[in-house]
Amino acid sequence: MKNRIKALSLALALTLSVGLLAGCSSNKAASSAAGTDASSAAQGTGSSTARSVDEIKKSGKVIIGVFSDKNPFGYVDANGKYQGYDVYFAERIAKDLGVEPEYVSLEPASRVEYLKTGKVDIVLANFTVTKERAEAVDFALPYMKVALGVVSPEKNLITDVKQLAGKKLIVAKGTTAETYFTANHPEINLVKFDQYTETYNALLDGRGDAFSTDNTEVLAWALQNPGFKVGIESLGDVDTIAPAVQKGNKELLDWLNEEIKTLGKENFFHKDFEETLKPVYGNAVAPENLVVEGGDVK
Repeated sequence: MKNRIKALSLALALTLSVGLLAGCSSNKAASSAAGTDASSAAQGTGSSTARSVDEIKKSGKVIIGVFSDKNPFGYVDANGKYQGYDVYFAERIAKDLGVEPEYVSLEPASRVEYLKTGKVDIVLANFTVTKERAEAVDFALPYMKVALGVVSPEKNLITDVKQLAGKKLIVAKGTTAETYFTANHPEINLVKFDQYTETYNALLDGRGDAFSTDNTEVLAWALQNPGFKVGIESLGDVDTIAPAVQKGNKELLDWLNEEIKTLGKENFFHKDFEETLKPVYGNAVAPENLVVEGGDVK
């Protein structure tokens, strides 16, 4: 009898021990899962600390967000090399920092997010300064000025915004063109795409009656594509284009502002125009209508 009671006691003790171990294991797993979820949630906030100028120099590279499909401002050539007005400037920034440039291809709508998450140090992707964007990122001094333009087939040329009522206007998401037409012309049907390549293909395929983006861009494209013309050369306010950094990265912002002022003394952006834009525009666009030297808009 005593042996039986002893056996039952041992069995009960073993059962309790297993249950306690299982409970501890479950609690640890739950705690671990909770920690993982918390970590994921933290990562999901989309916020990451920007790199300082010293950190950039020590790393040996500056990460710059540019376009890869917006010729002649930021694009990848037949040899797989980044080229364009913005890229020419980016190369000089890297040189003066004493590092190599590393390019990250951006879409218009991703420019702010890539700065917020610290995926790039600087955005040089034809970034027009707006009040809304300035609340999310910090803009340096401008290096270019621009307005909106509208390109369309010559046989059905759009020369006035009123002609677009009820028609399809192609725009790229996250651009000033999308913002402008959404706010001011609800009577126009907007056909939106993520990439500039898609917008131009849509225009070529007849999926829209016209396309709007920066006038400097559509003027260049029309010169390279017979049968299309910019019927509206300037629309909306004249805006500026500037480099952008993560909100609060004052050190890098100050460095960029000083860089732009210094470059203005050597007429750097006019040289940039001659090298990257003149071969495309010819005499169709005067540099004074586009270039901003030393951050001073005239």
